[in-house]
Amino acid sequence: MNATELGLPMAVPAEGLPARVRIHEVGARDGLQNEKATVPTAVKAEFVRRLAGTGLTTIEATSFVHPTWVPQLADAEDLYPAVSDLPVELPVLVPNERGLDRALALGARRVAVFASATESFAKANLNRTVDEALAMFEPVVARAKDQGVHVRGYLSMCFGDPWEGAVPVPQVVRVCRALLDMGCDELSLGDTIGVATPGHVTALIRALTEAGVPVPALGVHFHDTYGQALSNTLAALQQGVTTVDASAGGLGGCPYAKSATGNLATEDLVWMLRGLGIDTGVDLGRLVATSVWMAAHLGRPSPSRTVRALSHQEQ
Repeated sequence: MNATELGLPMAVPAEGLPARVRIHEVGARDGLQNEKATVPTAVKAEFVRRLAGTGLTTIEATSFVHPTWVPQLADAEDLYPAVSDLPVELPVLVPNERGLDRALALGARRVAVFASATESFAKANLNRTVDEALAMFEPVVARAKDQGVHVRGYLSMCFGDPWEGAVPVPQVVRVCRALLDMGCDELSLGDTIGVATPGHVTALIRALTEAGVPVPALGVHFHDTYGQALSNTLAALQQGVTTVDASAGGLGGCPYAKSATGNLATEDLVWMLRGLGIDTGVDLGRLVATSVWMAAHLGRPSPSRTVRALSHQEQ
């Protein structure tokens, strides 16, 4: 009998936290884009379907970037139609107007653009300055909004950059404000190399609030490089954030930031939220089984502590 069958974790609510959190599942896109071996389209589609079966309501499906840059996601045109019938939100990444055209042609209703808070990462990821990248996104966001499509703005390097070091809070606020002003419906604050700590998270969210960015428009995207992803998530929840990005099984990193390790594991997040009495709508047992299934396809055990504990995988 495992822990969940014993009624664990026991739900003990804490004051000042939301009653429900929406998990923005990124395993199928951010999780798989960094894999060295090509994952077959059929396996990806089955992964998305199994994730939908766990109760997750937002599952990022793929990215319409040029195959040269992210070859693992070169099958977007084949994958999206294979899962578009699912009764869940299926956001996709679009780097430019061409990517938007491809996504709209397949009926995508939620898209995301990917900006940077630092010049070094903007150059590495987009071969542009921060402001040049924002200018590139303006027509993308405008056209998407004209089509009634929901737009998410990802912002990388919100807490630290592998080339520039610490990133000043006002610098992050400026780019967040620009994304919101051009029409983004929500923003995802990315700790791309996993260096954030709870005080820094709190300070950034408060600064954004002071700059007129509504907390309901914010999501957080933490990497667990230094083991801080859950503590940083809790700090964000204490500031009223109710959207948290996570990756089933802890898959993923960032192909343009070599020090970036895996995302926050969705199972670890669900375990913590369950213990706090926060509703996610996710069946943890099904989620663990899904991550074990994908780990078998990838030929290695899941790095998620919760997956290992509940599935008795080898440490």
